[in-house]
Amino acid sequence: MRVDVRFEDGALVLTDDPAEEGVYRLPPAGEPVDGAARRTLTLAEALHARIRPVGTAEAVLREWATRGPRSGSPSAQDPAAAVPTRVRAGALVIRDDRILLIRQTKRRETWYEIPGGGVEAGETLHQAVVRELREETALAGAVREEVARVWKEGTRQHYFVVHAEGEVGAHEQLDNYGGRPTWMPVADLPATALWPRRLSWRIAHWQHTGWPAEPIELADSVRNLGKPCTW
Repeated sequence: MRVDVRFEDGALVLTDDPAEEGVYRLPPAGEPVDGAARRTLTLAEALHARIRPVGTAEAVLREWATRGPRSGSPSAQDPAAAVPTRVRAGALVIRDDRILLIRQTKRRETWYEIPGGGVEAGETLHQAVVRELREETALAGAVREEVARVWKEGTRQHYFVVHAEGEVGAHEQLDNYGGRPTWMPVADLPATALWPRRLSWRIAHWQHTGWPAEPIELADSVRNLGKPCTW
């Protein structure tokens, strides 16, 4: 299946998803787009919208943000349609405008991860994110809203704002694959080598504008964490 990527007056042409309110779709290639379901979004609007299929949307936004609007009929890439190889739950813990991350270092390369891990058999997402936060940082967490779902390399990841109490535990008592919990200014996230990459600038944006009412949906194929990501 192919979809149409078309622009009018600098805005991306989309349709409402008939199955879910607040979700947009890239229309099937060759089909007319008119009527009450037709929508157009600017780049600023599209970056914060839920657009499906998420894999194609990632490619469209990357091209648009870095090179400008480009029409075409690419193949639909929908990682959300596949059974995930792993489901991960991650905790966004923010105190005094600083976010708790796990710093990892390997072969002189340093990157950061959001605390979290795989959901175990019989666990809910909320149970998993609280357990993983405790294991990796020793903090006790209370789950608030889910703000993002990310499909990356066969995994499906759920990210929650978590209110956490206590202090980070001693390094030797934590289970985070050799990483070190680190408090980082939220404002520094856009320039930070954070995995998953497409969440970095969005978290900084949401911290000032408010968390999304519904979880944003993202495919993330970014491998080079050292380069800026604006889409």
